[in-house]
Amino acid sequence: MQIHATAIVDPQAELASDVEVGPFCCVGPQVKMGPGSRLLERVSIAGRVTLGARNVVYPGTCIGLPPQDLKYADEPTSVEIGDGNLFRECVTVHRGTDKGGGLTRIGNNNYLMAMAHVAHDCRLEDDILLENNVLLAGHIHVEHHAVVSGGAAMHHFTTVGCHSFVGGLTRIVHDIPPYMIVEGHPARVRGVNVVGLRRNGFSEAVLQALDEAYRWIYCYGQPRSVTLPKLEARTDLPGEVQHLLESLRRSERGKHGRYQESLRK
Repeated sequence: MQIHATAIVDPQAELASDVEVGPFCCVGPQVKMGPGSRLLERVSIAGRVTLGARNVVYPGTCIGLPPQDLKYADEPTSVEIGDGNLFRECVTVHRGTDKGGGLTRIGNNNYLMAMAHVAHDCRLEDDILLENNVLLAGHIHVEHHAVVSGGAAMHHFTTVGCHSFVGGLTRIVHDIPPYMIVEGHPARVRGVNVVGLRRNGFSEAVLQALDEAYRWIYCYGQPRSVTLPKLEARTDLPGEVQHLLESLRRSERGKHGRYQESLRK
């Protein structure tokens, strides 16, 4: 274990034998860090925080501090982070709230670029890219392989679908459907995320089916009350199109097009 002489690490913290803690870092008593994780310098980790293996945290990042929720009353809530994540400069990740389940969760192999903010009770799955200055409000669910470009800001209780791409500076107040490109102010679905899907090994047949579904849903001018039942009645659709339709149906159940709102207590 390598702990710099200027770092402050509480003796109750549980650190794997090969963890590195750089200059001027501060690690609280309820922190657990897995093997191969590194805090470069001036990193603050406080509260009930668990980091898995091989996480790298850059200067200025703060993880596990209290949420910016006026109702929060110092309840013992947590942050859980998986393996292989990269947190660049000045990222902030706040712990959960009692009303939100008490947990902010980040999965594996995610890349959070400089100044990204993950608020209380967010859930990030795996292989996600949050670019510079992305702002996630509370209770947001980001599914795997989503890409959120710089400066995008999201309303609380939003869901970001898997393999979607959100353009820079986009204002998100509704759920982002999976496999789609969303961009603008107000945000609009612009097409299928063809480049991202090809990079992740999706077949041309799946891309063609998603493009056909996109045209039916977003381009032909018919209401979803007409287009969704037509598509759902088909038996030749690949699983990705079925997942897209299911996601759109879930969004309809939530207030203002946000599925997570329907689960709100």
